[in-house]
Amino acid sequence: MRRSADPTLEVCCPSADFAVAAERAGAGRVELCDNLAEGGTTPSSGAIEVALRDLSIPVMVMIRPRGGDFVYSGSEVDVMLRDIESVARLEVNGRSVLGVVVGALTPEGAVDARLTRELVAAARPLAVTFHRAFDLSRDLDESLDTLLEIGVDRVLTSAGRRTAVDGVETLARLAARAMNHAVVLPGGGVRAEHVPRLLGVPGIRELHIGASRWTDGPMLHRVHDVPMGRAYQPDEYVREVVDGDRVTSVAAAMSVSTRAS
Repeated sequence: MRRSADPTLEVCCPSADFAVAAERAGAGRVELCDNLAEGGTTPSSGAIEVALRDLSIPVMVMIRPRGGDFVYSGSEVDVMLRDIESVARLEVNGRSVLGVVVGALTPEGAVDARLTRELVAAARPLAVTFHRAFDLSRDLDESLDTLLEIGVDRVLTSAGRRTAVDGVETLARLAARAMNHAVVLPGGGVRAEHVPRLLGVPGIRELHIGASRWTDGPMLHRVHDVPMGRAYQPDEYVREVVDGDRVTSVAAAMSVSTRAS
């Protein structure tokens, strides 16, 4: 697999507006999704089209029909396959998505090889990232070997720890195991101060961050104590927007680390 000489910062983005702001702050690629409160689900076709229209950097699209676990029913599999088909067909001003982000496990905690193989086949020739369902699998080395055999392009992981930097030794082992076959993409609590350690791992050339903050929305008329859903309690009048300073600081740290190496 060809690897870029410069490191790539991927930012998880729950809207097209968020993605545009992330690019402006220094993102080199976006993972477009919806519903970050549930860890990310499939975004709307409209969000994908607007992102392709307004961005100049590559777009990866989350394919996940719901929050919760990563064991899927037959109808949920059908939804994912239809979403992949829809994403693969999208083209705006000559631009298409770079790829999709998927993940599936068996009830016993192994990578669901049969389903993953089916999702990868449906996505090709798009790139495929296996997301952090990987971190909930029973054996990271076993799971990586399965994914390498299937032929995914990237594995997004915190090495089974709360943050990627906590699992840097495991990341080193996984990256060595995946070398020349797939990209190990550290994600989970990544901050600027973690960049030198993470990019110091041989084979690690990309980082993934979620960089959001809450800001007051524009509504002047406000009704209190009438929540629209659990994720928005205690009120409906804030918005999740990009933490541009965090994106910029991580991107700058990656640039410094690269020059120093």
